[in-house]
Amino acid sequence: MAAQYQLVMHAGPTPGKTFPLEGDIITIGREAGNTIVINDAEVSRKHSQLTLQGGKYVLTDMGSTNGTFVNGQRITGPHVLVPGEVISLGEQITLLFESLAQIDPNATMLSSSARLGAAPRPAAPAPAPVPQAVPPAPRGYAGQVPAGPEPSLAEPAPSGGSNQTMIIAAVVILVLLCCCIGGLFIYDYINLWCSPLTSWLVPILGGACP
Repeated sequence: MAAQYQLVMHAGPTPGKTFPLEGDIITIGREAGNTIVINDAEVSRKHSQLTLQGGKYVLTDMGSTNGTFVNGQRITGPHVLVPGEVISLGEQITLLFESLAQIDPNATMLSSSARLGAAPRPAAPAPAPVPQAVPPAPRGYAGQVPAGPEPSLAEPAPSGGSNQTMIIAAVVILVLLCCCIGGLFIYDYINLWCSPLTSWLVPILGGACP
């Protein structure tokens, strides 16, 4: 029976090596008795098994130490393989599952693994943002000096010395006037106009002393 599928080692001891899948049961492991022998410390003696069912291979793990993965997900039961899926044994061994009917007969085996190993092109870096111009901060003067000093907002308070002098003089005059009036009242009350000091004023004022 001609092989319809194959495994291509992408990472492991022999990258690029192909393993045609022939037979109903194919075992993968580190021991020499396996159908596909991969001599690597991460591979268990009997690591996994491929079983042909209805024209498709079903992958199962055989209790391996490091596990069997398909497209990065660890399988815990039977998994029907689809061409293009990646089988990982542990973390270091990867195998590409291919259908021979979809492979170009003119292409070499190496080109098949190279397709898997080709790293995706990094995306072109985004252009750096253009910095926005920051307007300069306003200044107090635009390079010109004022023609003269600014006028003072507060006017000097007028001197209060002259007002105080006038007030004091008015008070003194008022006190003297009150004293004079009070003295005349006392003179008149006790009839002192005819005393030798002021008797000469009585005829002037139109009076007469007894």
